[in-house]
Amino acid sequence: MPPKPGLRTTLALLFLLALSLGLLIYPLTVIQPFRHQGEKELAAALWVMRWRPYFEAFAVTATLAIVIWYWRQKPRILPRILTSLTAIIICAAAALTRVNIFELMFHRYDKPAFAQAPASQLDADEKVIAIALNGQARAYPIRSMSYHHIVNDEVGGIPVVATY
Repeated sequence: MPPKPGLRTTLALLFLLALSLGLLIYPLTVIQPFRHQGEKELAAALWVMRWRPYFEAFAVTATLAIVIWYWRQKPRILPRILTSLTAIIICAAAALTRVNIFELMFHRYDKPAFAQAPASQLDADEKVIAIALNGQARAYPIRSMSYHHIVNDEVGGIPVVATY
């Protein structure tokens, strides 16, 4: 016995909702700073990020088509509200996938503080990004750079941006 039209619509919307939320959430759970990422799970997350604009475009288009069709077919207000709320969630998930949330996690460092090398609290084998200009030198520890990603500074009277 084939499913009823209302059930097919509900199942289609639930599938599109799960697809949209999965495309949004999966990369966020895998790609995290300071967390180990396995090679296969990282490859899968990057694949999702590469192709999710197309999947999201499909999900949004299909959802809007279903909602428009459903509103024409069903006069009851509660099903209309539920399908519309589902469409709003799917569209919001699609919009959020366009935001690079990973860059929002990092805060550029505009006024770095420095100490002379002997007074620094760096480990002897700690890696740094080093800049020397006009007789002045700076070293930015990778440990700090992995959090900030960008340091705006001035070295030897020249504005510089150190990035990681």
